[in-house]
Amino acid sequence: MLFSNKIRTSTLGQSITGLYDTQVDLETESIARRRRGRELEDALLDAAWAQMVSGGYGAFTFDAVAERAGTSKPVIYRRWQNRQELVVAAIKHFLTRTSQPIPDTGSLRGDVLALLTQANETRSTIAAVISVQLAAYHQESGTTPAELREQILRDRTLVMETIVRRAIERGEISTARVTPRIIALPLDLFRHEALMTLKAIPAETMIEIVDTIFLPLINQGSTP
Repeated sequence: MLFSNKIRTSTLGQSITGLYDTQVDLETESIARRRRGRELEDALLDAAWAQMVSGGYGAFTFDAVAERAGTSKPVIYRRWQNRQELVVAAIKHFLTRTSQPIPDTGSLRGDVLALLTQANETRSTIAAVISVQLAAYHQESGTTPAELREQILRDRTLVMETIVRRAIERGEISTARVTPRIIALPLDLFRHEALMTLKAIPAETMIEIVDTIFLPLINQGSTP
């Protein structure tokens, strides 16, 4: 009889614990429901980005993101099937949040220097994340950094293409030396410098990229 009472007590305790856990989940879900649509998704992606920056991909779990966002895992699973999808969405979200108007200074040199300065102010963090924090992501997903970049930038307007097109329309340069690789060169060199140093790029380095590498290449043989 005593053993039977212990079983009942234990079972009752488990039931109470289960009800408490369910109540907590429902309360968390209720809090999340107060943020709907775009507001809720922004909060989730902000939390995901913060978790990635602070803990890297190894600590990037739905549990950690849910706790940081003040919500529950089902809320996240309804939007992203796995953490690979979520990390890509978080990076895209960060890029959108930190995007600025395309520079329009009236000259190719001015536009490219302004673009690099913008990137220096807002994108240094992402260089560190991609180089240091996402190694485990690439190993898990089997993708390269180039493939991740393509996935992130897909369907986005390429800023350098717009800047170069405007320079052509102004008659500042011709199309003789305009190739996709040369168009991408300033930001490619900027990213390389950021990945190698994990620091903000000095102004003199950005000027060197533009004045001694990019402009001579794009103007060589050009007759504006």
